[in-house]
Amino acid sequence: MSMLADEAEVVDLGLDWTAGFSTLGPAFFTELRPTPLPEPYWVGRSLALAREIGLDEGCLYSVEGLAAFTGNVPVAGTRPLASVYSGHQFGVWAGQLGDGRAILLGETASGWELQLKGSGRTPYSRMGDGRAVLRSSIREFLCSEAMQALGIPTTRALCVTGSDAQVVREEIETAAVVTRASPSFIRFGHFEHFAANNRVDELRALADFTIDRFYPACRNSGRFGGNAYAAFLEAVSERTAALLAQWQAVGFCHGVMNTDNMSILGLTIDYGPFQFLDGFDPRHICNHSDTGGRYAYNQQPNVAYWNLFCLAQALLPLIGDQEVAVAALESYKTVFPDAYAARMRAKLGLPGAAPDDRALIEGVLKLLAQEKVDYTIFWRRLADLKAGGDPATVRDLFLDHAGIDAWLQAFAQRHAQVTAAQAAQSMRSANPKFVLRNHLGQQAIESAQKKDFSGLATLLKLLETPFEDHAGHEAYAGFPPDWASTIEISCSS
Repeated sequence: MSMLADEAEVVDLGLDWTAGFSTLGPAFFTELRPTPLPEPYWVGRSLALAREIGLDEGCLYSVEGLAAFTGNVPVAGTRPLASVYSGHQFGVWAGQLGDGRAILLGETASGWELQLKGSGRTPYSRMGDGRAVLRSSIREFLCSEAMQALGIPTTRALCVTGSDAQVVREEIETAAVVTRASPSFIRFGHFEHFAANNRVDELRALADFTIDRFYPACRNSGRFGGNAYAAFLEAVSERTAALLAQWQAVGFCHGVMNTDNMSILGLTIDYGPFQFLDGFDPRHICNHSDTGGRYAYNQQPNVAYWNLFCLAQALLPLIGDQEVAVAALESYKTVFPDAYAARMRAKLGLPGAAPDDRALIEGVLKLLAQEKVDYTIFWRRLADLKAGGDPATVRDLFLDHAGIDAWLQAFAQRHAQVTAAQAAQSMRSANPKFVLRNHLGQQAIESAQKKDFSGLATLLKLLETPFEDHAGHEAYAGFPPDWASTIEISCSS
């Protein structure tokens, strides 16, 4: 892939680039360059992801790398572009959207797309400024890498750079660029865009590209009479169902599950007003903009299915039969509950499945919800209990001692044929000690706003290995302070 022709100064990152999404043609994107930011500085970096991409770690410390990942200097071998898509936002058709503040550098030969988020206006910015703020960029950077360490499919974040350039949100903030990485940033909304505009040729080209690159087995599937597009829809549905099971099990709230924020690869994408639950409240709403509670924690699985139905409608011109399209969604209804039950059994350290497991799972969730018990701390203490810990550490989380005692007795009976050591090891690998709580992110942000990035680096290290004990860092795994409940995260984040 060639660079933009009239650029004299470029940075060579030492990566081999290949034509990927850009092969679809100009109907799918607009080529443009990022808009430079003044006097950029390094904020954070993921050396683990750099190694996976094949990027020399030194690039994440160099002046040249800083310029490249801020969008100030073109990268040799790339053709930057912003893609167009549409979508449903909060259940309402929003029409044309697109990469309003993200510019795709290109795809590496190792299969990673690299994208600069916050790199300036594009033709799809609508009324936006195309910029991202330091606050939201740090949150996305940390959560992308935290989810990866938790084993949850996600887009990744390579680095964050900052600038003192001012950006207006609810208040004046400073600008930042987060370099995101993913096998693909294609969303449900890409398909909706071409379907809504009756551009079947482009819709077919996009589907064929996605199937051939990421779902080749659909070409040879015997499902749906060999209909590759229906098999593709089913595969996306099942990946999405598995993802939602993981979100629910770990207590993750996305906050803005619009169809343009849904990855066609079943990845967690677009970290805005997300949150890991503190106290367990099934009706918790993490997005201050979500006044109707459409994306509350307990609504996420149903919303995902609704979004998949929108994708099915978009693919209908290719599938050709509405009944077949609906049938391709059916497995979501079994994959999600089965995957969720399996995740919860892992959290409980249960070997295999037993008839009473559902009652055991629902029973403890009811107890947690009654008193809004801290979700992460409960599960980790339960794991520690199986490792020989004091039962009081679990009982003391509840006012209803009789209720938790009865549940713990049933839990012990279910574990009768499993050694404590086996159960403890299983549970500690399924129940993280460290998650990206809002107040931890806020503390790292406030320090970074003062140009102190040590807290960010420490938090990243803990989140990269969230199941380890990390002696000396217990405060990061403790109860949130009272002020944590006052943090408001909105769509502007």
